[in-house]
Order: sequence, then C-alpha cells, then structure tokens
Amino acid sequence: MEDKEQKKDSALHISKGKSMDSNINKNFKRKKRKKRSLQDFVEGIQAGNLVVLSQAITLIESKQAKHQELAQQIIEKCLPESGRSLRIGLTGTPGVGKSTFIDSFGQVLLKEDRRLAVLAIDPSSQVTKGSILGDKTRMETLSVHPNVFIRPSAAGESLGGVARKTRESIILCEAAGFDTIIVETVGVGQSEVAVHSMVDFFLLLLLPNSGDELQGIKRGVMEMADLIAINKADGENIPAAKLAKKQCRNGLHLFPPKPSNWIATAEICSALEQQGLTKVWQHILSYQNQTSINGYFQQHRQEQAQYWLEESIGEQLKNLFFKHPKIKDKFDETKDRVVAGTLSPFKAGELLMQLFLNGL
Repeated sequence: MEDKEQKKDSALHISKGKSMDSNINKNFKRKKRKKRSLQDFVEGIQAGNLVVLSQAITLIESKQAKHQELAQQIIEKCLPESGRSLRIGLTGTPGVGKSTFIDSFGQVLLKEDRRLAVLAIDPSSQVTKGSILGDKTRMETLSVHPNVFIRPSAAGESLGGVARKTRESIILCEAAGFDTIIVETVGVGQSEVAVHSMVDFFLLLLLPNSGDELQGIKRGVMEMADLIAINKADGENIPAAKLAKKQCRNGLHLFPPKPSNWIATAEICSALEQQGLTKVWQHILSYQNQTSINGYFQQHRQEQAQYWLEESIGEQLKNLFFKHPKIKDKFDETKDRVVAGTLSPFKAGELLMQLFLNGL
C-alpha cells in the first residue's frame, strides 16, 4: 500500500492521457483526378496548357504499354503543329555552369519575345537509379516565367541520358507554341551524338582554363560544335578566357568544312554577370539565316527524321528479339558459354539470331 502511494506521488508517475478529437473532416473524400482523353491532351497541348504538356511528357517517359500507346497517339496528332521552333543543343564539362547559362541566356530570348522550353537531362545513379532533377531549382528566374517550360528528366541507362523520348518531347513542346527549344545534356561524352541528331544548332560551353585541355575533349564533340562559348569570363578569369578563346578558334580551323558551310568560332561570356550572351544569340540567328538560305536547315531536319526512324526500328527489333520465348530459354545458357570462353560472342550472336528467325 505504501509503495503504491509513493509511486503515485513520484515525478515518474504516468498519468492517463486525454484523447483528442481528430481535426480531419470525416466526411472529406479525395476527388479522383479525371482521366484525360486523347482529345483532352491534344487540345490542352495546343492551347499551351503546361500542366497537360507535363502530363503528356510523363506518358512518353512511362514504361507502361497503355501509356506508351496513348503517348504515340498524342504525338501523331501534334505532329502537324511541330517543326516551327529553333532547336539548340547545349553541352559542356561538369561545373561549366550550364544551368546558370540557360537561366541568363533565357532572359535574352524572353526580351526577344521568344517562348522557351528547356529539356534538361539529369544524371541518374547507376547504383540506386535515383536522380537529383535539380536543374529547375537552379534556373530561378526562368522557372517562374509564364513563357518558359522547364522539364528535367532522369537520364537512366540510356546512351548518355539522351533517347528518342527527348525528341518526342520536342514535338509536343513545339505543338504547345514554344519557338525555342534548348536540350541540355549531362556532359561531354557520347550523348552529344544523339543530341546533335535532334537539334539545329550545337553549342559547347567551356571553362576559361580549357585552352590547354582541348586534347582531353573528344574530337567529335569539337567537330559538332557550331559555336564554343567560354563561360565564367569574369573577374580574374578574363585573361584566361581570352586565351582559351584564341586557342579554340585556332583549333577549329584544323577541322574540315561543315556540310552546312557554317564556319564555327569561339566567344567569351559570363552567365553570372550576363555579359556576352547577346553575341551568342546573334551567332545562332546568323546560323539559322545562313542555313535556311542554302537549304541545309531543312535538309538536316530530314536527315534527323531518317536517323530516328532507323533508331526506332533498331530499338523495336532488339525488344522483339529478347522477348521471344526461344531466345529467353536459350540466352542464359549461350551467355554462360561465352563467358566461359567455349563459344565466341560473334558465333553466339549468329546462333541466337538463327534461332530467332526460325521461330518467327
């Protein structure tokens, strides 16, 4: 009895809690979002509705068959309204300031009454498959402007993060009324080949100290560049930037003439201080004017369409091959023999292809 009284008077005594009424409305029912029809998507995109445009691009990126089917129908309906934009590819080494450049460069375009769509490919972890998707937060000015659409997409396992999904997204952005499209790549690498096959103008960003490191940049990337912009040319970096500009211009002269007859050059700029960006834009407009007059602009677009036709066929054939029942049954066994060194990869490929063709 005495022990019970001591426990009651103790500071460690636990009182029975008082039940609280929930402040959530019990009658509240979450409204289910109405599924959009094909017509809803097409009309919404063509009206410039950014919510509908975002949802349509999500369908393009989805791996679900029903989403892919609807996405392709949307693309087909929007195709007649596409093709009226200027497509700019942007690449550069990590840390060169691509997002800051786009944020500042975009303001130059907005002053020209352009409508800008930015398709930014964000690096994905090959271990966790996660992606930061932070480009939109780094473009503080553009992300809140009504005439700008920014879509960060995870690169995943595709070639450098660039695949046909980006090209399909371009079509929808054009149908939504965006007359300038910027495709930002992960960085200098093989992804530039894919980007070059979907844009009109290819811009390479370099750092002020890049002049001595040109050998480390793949020759193919330099050859594809229609303009090299030495970014971060401000403060103490200006002398180094001017030197890099001179070295880049000398290096570009060593490459054979472009099919477009455009002579690539190098300029310096500072995205942070918004210097030199107008000159970059003038180069792009000059390129568009020159290639429109000599016919290369349209020719290049037609070549790109053919390239993506062949890529699409290759991708579908690959999927069809690996989903074939006979290939599924035989592939692991064949792979083990190749790994063990008892069968060459080339002979193995030939045997599997014969098995596939015989099973059609």
